[in-house]
Amino acid sequence: MKVDHLTYYFRYLKDDIRASVVVFLVAIPLCLGIALASGAPLFSGLIAGIVGGTVVTIFSGSQLSVSGPAAGLAVIVFMAIETLGSFQAFLAAVVLAGMLQLLMGYLKAGTIGAFFPSSVIKAMLAAIGLILIIKQIPHAFGYDSPFEGDESYMQGSFFSSFEDIVNALGHISIVATIITVVSLVLLFLWEKPMIKEHAIGRYLPGALVVVLLGMAVNLTVASISPELALTQSHLVSLPNIFGFDDFVSQLQSPDWSILSQGSLYTVAITIAIIASIETLLSVEAVDKIDPFKRVASPNRELKAQGLGNIVSGLLGGLPITAVIVRSSTNVYNGGKTKMSAFLHGVWLLLAVLFFSSYLNYIPLASLAAILLFVGYKLASPALFKTIYRQGKEQFIPFIVTIVAILLTDLLIGIAIGMAVGLFFVIKTNYHKAISMHKEGNTYTIVFHKNVNFLNKALLRKYLAQVEEGSTLIIDGSKAEFIDHDIMETIEDFAVTAKENNIHVRNKLYVDVDTLPKPTA
Repeated sequence: MKVDHLTYYFRYLKDDIRASVVVFLVAIPLCLGIALASGAPLFSGLIAGIVGGTVVTIFSGSQLSVSGPAAGLAVIVFMAIETLGSFQAFLAAVVLAGMLQLLMGYLKAGTIGAFFPSSVIKAMLAAIGLILIIKQIPHAFGYDSPFEGDESYMQGSFFSSFEDIVNALGHISIVATIITVVSLVLLFLWEKPMIKEHAIGRYLPGALVVVLLGMAVNLTVASISPELALTQSHLVSLPNIFGFDDFVSQLQSPDWSILSQGSLYTVAITIAIIASIETLLSVEAVDKIDPFKRVASPNRELKAQGLGNIVSGLLGGLPITAVIVRSSTNVYNGGKTKMSAFLHGVWLLLAVLFFSSYLNYIPLASLAAILLFVGYKLASPALFKTIYRQGKEQFIPFIVTIVAILLTDLLIGIAIGMAVGLFFVIKTNYHKAISMHKEGNTYTIVFHKNVNFLNKALLRKYLAQVEEGSTLIIDGSKAEFIDHDIMETIEDFAVTAKENNIHVRNKLYVDVDTLPKPTA
């Protein structure tokens, strides 16, 4: 199926417009919060969101992935700005990081994403879903600490996040709580066939209804009982910009005088590597929840991200990656093609240019409800049941990865999950690569697939069980590759077998019957 024709995008335009509005609403506080956490100008987060939605989407091969500033890079950005001395110097590092990503794409480094097990990718999605739920509970009650860390990591630590929940229970806002509860009920009802198949459900996204409802409730309460209404700290906060000229005046340029400093290149390499890994993992995860099961080219994605970071750095924006929260929000709200991601970038630009004052009426509780709903879908009980039924080889790496991500961060958690997954791969390969059975006085050892040094211990175990005066058949017809260590083990056994009156017959490329007898 070719997806580069305009007719393909127009076919699903209605669904993509609906999804783009929801992604746009979710992206606004995240772009601002991540910039705040990074110690960068708030406007730089919006620039990154606009560039990620437009530039990256145009060149990306992923149909549903959404790019923008990532919480996972916030600490790195914060430290890099301090190391380089200014935000303008940091922008030069962002541009260089983009160039490195572009080079990595042409060198086909994106294939690394294919080596992550399915159980680890699904665990990443589930962990992010749980993080969303845990992090949004305080906002749901009206305890609105900054939004940084809400997207990819547990801010501070796993336990401090629960401290936020406890603190939220002591600062409950009745209006915020009502907005959250009613919004969640509406979002779940919007998934029911009676509404989903109705004209209202088809043309009006549930998230938009939730946002409009939240604004209406708060404005109504403000007019009746101002002391109960949500204050500005509980609402979206966008910088006030009036027109294109005001927008351009906010842009910042890189400081190229820092090119002679070695620390610049260290920062650029760090950003390029971390952003690339996070992008590849996110794209791999989005492919798994794509209803059309399309597979994006990881090398093309690296090139697109590289171009995006070059443009973002030149305009004064934060580094960009593919981000799973906005991407999954896109999928679960009906996005079908890359048009939804592109339009979300357009809406961000238009909102910054003309509607920032109106968007500042949106309660954070409304956005919290949307993200709670997305989190539930990512970490649904059905997913845990499905992985459990697949056996411990899938379930244990799945659970370990989730716990590791919750207790550390995304990349460390995935590395731990990969290590556990690799252990089960080795264990499974150890037991299933070789088998032995006995009929009468004849033993048969079968190589079921390619065998290597990891299987040597098991082979020796089987060979030790062959009794004197028997016949041993070694069948390697199913293996395309037999490691030298395995062949050497067979050859050594064949030499001593003649001494023990064991006749060895084989289907290997080495004729063990012609090997010399041991000398006295």
